[in-house]
Amino acid sequence: MTRKTRRRPYLEQRPQDLGGGVWSVPVPIPGNPLGYTLVYAVESPKGPVLIDAGWNHPDAWEALHGGLGSLGIDIATVRGVVVTHFHPDHAGLAGQVRETSGAWIAMHEADAALVRLMHGLADGEHRSFQADMLRRAGADPAEVDVATAQRPKPPAPPDRELRDGDLVDLPGRKLRAVHTPGHTPGHICLHLEDADRLFTGDHVLPDITPHVGIYPYDRDDVDPLGEFLGSLERIGDMGPLDALPAHEWTFPDAAARATEIRQHHEEKLTELHALLAERPEPQTIWEVAAMMTWNRPWDDLSPMLRGMAAGEAAAHLRALEARGAIRRVSGGQPVRFQAIDS
Repeated sequence: MTRKTRRRPYLEQRPQDLGGGVWSVPVPIPGNPLGYTLVYAVESPKGPVLIDAGWNHPDAWEALHGGLGSLGIDIATVRGVVVTHFHPDHAGLAGQVRETSGAWIAMHEADAALVRLMHGLADGEHRSFQADMLRRAGADPAEVDVATAQRPKPPAPPDRELRDGDLVDLPGRKLRAVHTPGHTPGHICLHLEDADRLFTGDHVLPDITPHVGIYPYDRDDVDPLGEFLGSLERIGDMGPLDALPAHEWTFPDAAARATEIRQHHEEKLTELHALLAERPEPQTIWEVAAMMTWNRPWDDLSPMLRGMAAGEAAAHLRALEARGAIRRVSGGQPVRFQAIDS
C-alpha cells in the first residue's frame, strides 16, 4: 500500500522512493498557495517515464533535476513525459525535459488540441477573449481591466496523443490512460495495472477539489461539471486503488475519495438551485458567483480568483441547466439564469 504523507510546506518536502519502481519529486510552483506539484517517475528497462513535469521556472527545473538526481535518476535518461493535463504546473517543464533527454511528450488528444490553439493565439487576442468573456458574465468594467493579465507561456506541444484505454510506451510495465474530463477536457488519470496504483493528476485530490469551470462562461454546448461527476463515478468503479495525486499527499482508496467529491458537488448544486429559487429576478453569472460559498469571502478574492470563481459558478449553472432545473434567459447581455418552477 502507498505510504500516506500529509502535505507540508515545500521547504519541508523531499524526493521519495515509493517502492515498486515509483518515485516522487516535489517541484515548486512559485507564488501559488498549492506550493508544489508532485512529479512521479516510473521505472522501466529503457529509462524512466515522468508523470507530469512541473511549472516552467528556473527554481522548478533545479528542483526536478536535482530531485531526480538524489534518487539516482539522471534526467538525461528520461524516456518520456506523460502530462495528465495541459495546465502550466503540470506541463510547463515537459519541453525542457524533452530538450535535455530527447524524451517524447504525451497527453490526451483533447488537451493537445487546446495547446495547439493556445500557440496560435496572440497575447492581444487572448486578452480580448478574456475581457469579452468577463463582460458577458456581468463583471464590473474596472474588474475586467485588472483581470485580463498576461497569460503564462503555453506548454510545449506533445509528440504523442493518447485516448482512453491507451497503454503508455513504458516497457515492462502496464500504464493505462483513463480519460477523466472535467478539470480540463483532456485530463487523464494513469492506472499502473501491475501495481494497483492510480496517478490521479488533479482529478482526485485528498483534501481539496479541483477547479471545474467553463470558458467562455456562457457556453451552452458543453457540461464540464457533468463530465467531471461522470469521471468520478468511473474512478469509483475501479475499486480501492492507491492514489498518487499531483498535489498534497498520497493516500489509499481513490474510489472512496471520488465518491466524497461527487457528494460535495451534488450538495453545491442543491444549494445553488435553492439560492436561484429565492431570487425573483434572473441572475448573471457574476452575481451567482458572488453569492456562492468560497474558501474566503467574495470581497476578499482577487480579480483573478473572482474570474476562476465565475468559471466554476458557470459550470454549476450549466450542469443545473442540463438537468432541466434552471433556464438561461434569452436576449441581451450579460447572460442570466433563473430557476424553473417545479
